[in-house]
Amino acid sequence: MVAQRAHLIHPGRFPVPSGHVTYVVGIIGAGQLARMMHQASIGLGIQVKLLAEAADSSAAQVVADVEVGDYTDPETVRRFAAACDVVTFDHEHVPTAILEELAADGIAVRPGPKALVHAQDKAVMRSRLGAMGIPCPLNRPVATPEELTSFGAEVGWPVIAKTTRGGYDGKGVFKIDSADRAGEPFASGADILAEEYIDFRRELSALVVRSPSGQAVAYPITETVQTAGICTETTTPAPELSEDQAIGCQQLALRIAHELEVTGVLAVELMQRNDGSVVVNELAMRPHNTGHWSIDGAHTSQFENHLRAVLDLPLGSPTVRDEWTVMVNVLGGSVQDLPAALLHCFARDPRLRAQLYGKEVKPGRKVGHVTAYGDDLPSVRRRARHAANYLMGVGDE
Repeated sequence: MVAQRAHLIHPGRFPVPSGHVTYVVGIIGAGQLARMMHQASIGLGIQVKLLAEAADSSAAQVVADVEVGDYTDPETVRRFAAACDVVTFDHEHVPTAILEELAADGIAVRPGPKALVHAQDKAVMRSRLGAMGIPCPLNRPVATPEELTSFGAEVGWPVIAKTTRGGYDGKGVFKIDSADRAGEPFASGADILAEEYIDFRRELSALVVRSPSGQAVAYPITETVQTAGICTETTTPAPELSEDQAIGCQQLALRIAHELEVTGVLAVELMQRNDGSVVVNELAMRPHNTGHWSIDGAHTSQFENHLRAVLDLPLGSPTVRDEWTVMVNVLGGSVQDLPAALLHCFARDPRLRAQLYGKEVKPGRKVGHVTAYGDDLPSVRRRARHAANYLMGVGDE
């Protein structure tokens, strides 16, 4: 029998297939997140269709159904979405107006544009979270260097200035130490949000998944290490975090997901002060770097649960498989042949897990990650760090 495409008749139910039915999940963006979503889709019997920026993008190398096109072009996105049962994302950069048009036409966009805008526009996000009473840094949209200077004088220097849209991995974020540098964030012409500088102890990530019917699960809180604005290492569960603190962070993320009506993964990036309190730094509504550990460390990965959520399947358990899981990103270094370098890593540590993204190795670029798990945290960290360093050309033993 020839496979046919099914339609999601009711947003709260997954239809029982009769015969050979294939559900098509369209993913806009073809980076490593889409690549790992595709990996999770195979066991679920789901067909992935990609709208890729380029034919050699990370996910486009492994997905059979790929359309290369411009995600900022309304007609391209509309044509792509028409061939899918549901549309989701590898990134948050699709213009909000395009997604609103799709939703108005009855196309299932998950997360929907009314939710996703809070991950796309930092000013919108801060306004909404503030109205909800969610702890955030003091903040204000500023239109000129003079307004930024006035904000700094009120809250104290340094301050953080962010482009309201488009920034990621430290891009579009400026630490401004004095009024003399207040003009720097405005050079690009982007809208700017000024924020109070938080002298935090560490960064945490609260990752939850929510389905359209309202089911939600929360993963253990993760401690993250950021280097030059890029996530380089995660430890799950976060060490030295009390049960009450962890539950508080999970409840905060679940509340945001519920209030914003998020479908799929919501990652709430948190800054923890020395007194243990937290403030929200960023939101992401897609699988997130701080959840990569879940591929090997959780009973259900963030990627599988994201797909389950967008199709409104029952969500899987987010609980851990072992006491500690450490993920370390592999950034482009001196090693070009990464698959060959795995020979040493796997021979040294048969329990090591690795994901390579099929990307050209460039300095500082995310080209893969490694994961180790076990019951002794110092040992688990050493194993993961050794493998990542070897793949980056740091150390040779």
